[in-house]
Amino acid sequence: MKKLLILLLSAIKLSICAQIGINTKTPKSILDVNGDMNLRGKLSVPNAANNQLTTGVNDQILVSQGEGYPPIWKTLRIPDYEQNKFYLIFSNSFSDRTGVKFTSSEESTNGASISTSLVKNTNISALNLFRKISSLSQPFTLYSATSKMYFQFETVVQADFPSNGNPDISIDYACGIFVDDKLVNLRQRNIKASSATNTFITHNQIGIAENLSKGNHTVSVACARLKSYNSSATLGIGINVATNIDSFITQSSLKVDAYEVPEVFNPVTN
Repeated sequence: MKKLLILLLSAIKLSICAQIGINTKTPKSILDVNGDMNLRGKLSVPNAANNQLTTGVNDQILVSQGEGYPPIWKTLRIPDYEQNKFYLIFSNSFSDRTGVKFTSSEESTNGASISTSLVKNTNISALNLFRKISSLSQPFTLYSATSKMYFQFETVVQADFPSNGNPDISIDYACGIFVDDKLVNLRQRNIKASSATNTFITHNQIGIAENLSKGNHTVSVACARLKSYNSSATLGIGINVATNIDSFITQSSLKVDAYEVPEVFNPVTN
């Protein structure tokens, strides 16, 4: 009886304070297994919602919640990708109400050499007086070398023109979509005075970039005033320059979609 009591007390003490090592003399946790382990029965973890043990359901995995918190069961959803097909990997949209303004003295010198200076992959640093619309500069990440990027930019352009006269009153301007500060798409337009004062127009632009390098990138939109015709009016792109419209109406938006051909196909086994 005395031996049995000693053995029982030793077991209780071991269960309270000891660390158990299997195939190791220096366990680093309550149970430290140095080697393979086969589990033939159920595995249960506490459920924080009801403080009961749960074994999860079919196809769930255990996910760590960090130090001091019990793991939880999560359902693993793996998309079914087919090789050599494009899939939408990233999609987001952004808006801006600050826009950019240009006076008649702030015309880009690129207006005189559009066909040679406003060409694909030109760095924005080489373009004169192109100004970024601040909140439309945004990061994105690509995971495949085979990709297609779609950019859709929309804004409102206004000039504080008087009513149109003879000869016509108008302004040429341009907006470019840039990736990592390199030009991937450009649209040039003209805003013309009408019978009413303070003319405004809607500007829509879609750009495409293919097979960018894997990793982190930044998309941005920048615009410039190119040339004025019989006008000293102020030009606003994405911002109003007169009170017949406001910043809500003139705000800019940018939609970014990334399609990729996935490069890694991991087999999923049950």
